[in-house]
Amino acid sequence: MTEQVSGTPIVEVSSLTKHFPASGGARVHAVEQVSLHIDRGETLAVVGESGCGKSTLAYLIIRLLNPTSGTIQLDGTDITNLGPKALRPHRRKAQIVFQDPFASLDPRRTIGKAIAEPLEIHRAVPRREINDVVADLLRRVGMSPDDMAQYPHQFSGGQRQRICIARALALRPELVIADEAVSALDVSIQAQVINLMMDLQSELGLSYLFISHDLAVVERIAHRVGVMYLGQIVELGSRRAIFENPTHPYTQRLLDAVPIADPQQRRTDRSVQTDEVPSPVFEAGTEPEPVTLLEVEPGHYVAQEAHD
Repeated sequence: MTEQVSGTPIVEVSSLTKHFPASGGARVHAVEQVSLHIDRGETLAVVGESGCGKSTLAYLIIRLLNPTSGTIQLDGTDITNLGPKALRPHRRKAQIVFQDPFASLDPRRTIGKAIAEPLEIHRAVPRREINDVVADLLRRVGMSPDDMAQYPHQFSGGQRQRICIARALALRPELVIADEAVSALDVSIQAQVINLMMDLQSELGLSYLFISHDLAVVERIAHRVGVMYLGQIVELGSRRAIFENPTHPYTQRLLDAVPIADPQQRRTDRSVQTDEVPSPVFEAGTEPEPVTLLEVEPGHYVAQEAHD
């Protein structure tokens, strides 16, 4: 596990909120008052069930979506309200790897051209050097420069994800957002891609925002973990704190749901949660119950309901 580097965080968000309109004047509270930071060289994992707002949070941080309110600091610069032209140089500092590598790649373009595209758009290197840079990127992710002329359909899912990682690294970003980047892969291939990401972090000093619902993967890669529920962070702390001392009831339920292969270690007193998940849709004039994060031990924060 790579040790994170201290100093000014690469990303810091404060009271970040995103609402989407719904019928009848209602609003979907996808992300609600989220505040967190990612240190340089650190992996922050955000976990939670589908629909809790993890991906929306990632898209807000990278400005694929515009926030309803709140602020986003990237490498010390407030990018919250920057227009496309002013935002362009900052896009080089943060890149994203999506869940489905096949959908992320244009089937009509060779992988060499796919990886070269950000270099050409940002004029990051002289045109004559682009092929050499692409070849080096492919080597970094464990592939051959000879693959440059091939098309996405000619590769396996794990290889395509390696290609997407190579493309994300093309502009030498400081932050890489991995949005369920290994969830579509077989377990053995997941391990290869996770090991690759950790090696690249050690080699290049990358910071990761790792979005996942797979707690086994998170336990392997994360330095810190944020647990998200209905658009809000309900627990935040070191990997050890979250996995060894889960304090919020939702975190405890998430960990209880993790399957255990060894029958000798399986819990027989596990309570299966059968309640219906509350809706993030609120009628006009109503708001979700706000929470306050309280520090229960150094660096370990747990949400308390406002009326507690």
